[in-house]
Amino acid sequence: MKKQFFAVLSLCTLFCATPVFAQDGWVNLFDGKTLHGWKRAALGVAEYEVKDGTIYGKTVEGSQNTFLASDKEYGNFELEFEVKVHDSLNSGVQIRSREKTAEDGKDVGRFFGPQVEIEASPGQAGYVYGEATGLGWLSEAPKDNSHSHKHMKNGEWNTYRIVAQGPRIQTWINGQKVEDLTHEGIYKTHPKGKIGLQVHGIKKGTGPFDVAWKNIRIKEL
Repeated sequence: MKKQFFAVLSLCTLFCATPVFAQDGWVNLFDGKTLHGWKRAALGVAEYEVKDGTIYGKTVEGSQNTFLASDKEYGNFELEFEVKVHDSLNSGVQIRSREKTAEDGKDVGRFFGPQVEIEASPGQAGYVYGEATGLGWLSEAPKDNSHSHKHMKNGEWNTYRIVAQGPRIQTWINGQKVEDLTHEGIYKTHPKGKIGLQVHGIKKGTGPFDVAWKNIRIKEL
């Protein structure tokens, strides 16, 4: 009986102590304690740290756009996270993105690809922008300067959901659907890539502004 007890205890030590990273296909991208699995892109000097169980980003005066990128690349996936952003800061989450190389032309090291917008209400949060692609807005609605919505709760945590499958990208904020975009062009150049957390550049004499993310998880499709 004692041998059986220790055998069960040994198995429990082996399996029960192992963190469960996936549930129904979901994988946590942030452990709440470290930046393991993430690396700053080459350009930009904004600051990232783990603060109060979040990935906390803060602007540095005069810095260009800065990105904290996932180590792993993803193609088709469902991504969920919570975010809280300063009312004066434009931010975003890159999907299927990468750093430019010499083959991409100028701006080597710049992180580029589709970006899901993060900003205060009223604004364009949840729409898709072609960061450093030369395409501008990939979504149609923000091309009308008078268009905006109020799905973001200013000064509070907001829940994002992004589904990317083939050339189709869908987004929700706090359960409200924002975008259902099919863009063959951006899919051709960026069929897969890294997730990137953006701290947008600011002008000299402004800031500091901050943005924080938590409960970041992904399910590959």
